[in-house]
Amino acid sequence: MAIRNIRTYGDDILRKKSKVVDEINPRVLLLIKDMTETMYHSKGVGLAAPQVGILKRIAVVDVGNGPITIINPQIVDMQGSQVTNEGCLSVPGAQKSVDRPLKVTVKALNENGEETVIVGEGLLARALCHEIDHLDGVLFIDKALEDEEE
Repeated sequence: MAIRNIRTYGDDILRKKSKVVDEINPRVLLLIKDMTETMYHSKGVGLAAPQVGILKRIAVVDVGNGPITIINPQIVDMQGSQVTNEGCLSVPGAQKSVDRPLKVTVKALNENGEETVIVGEGLLARALCHEIDHLDGVLFIDKALEDEEE
């Protein structure tokens, strides 16, 4: 396993759409291990493959209950709304208010290639949406709400 370099704002790869993972092979499994280690090393709650320079639809998330791997994720349901400050390992130092669903249901594959359904509320919902956005080339600053007091 290795700590990978995190791409930062301004790197073109962060604006590209990631490709579907066709096969979960040893290279993909190594990438997932490296991403998880990199996320923990950087004290993040999520990391998407494009953030380490790989255009694959893979992300890892851990909001305190252990790591979750999502491969080829799709949001199948969203409920409610929550506006909270967000940050991103690829946009160091930035904190912006973003409106995200309060609850999401995500369908994805796990690292064993099994279809899984994750229902996330609160921080987990926010983290899942944030990482899935990365897979589509969208950064949280694109969705930031304008500060009301300027």
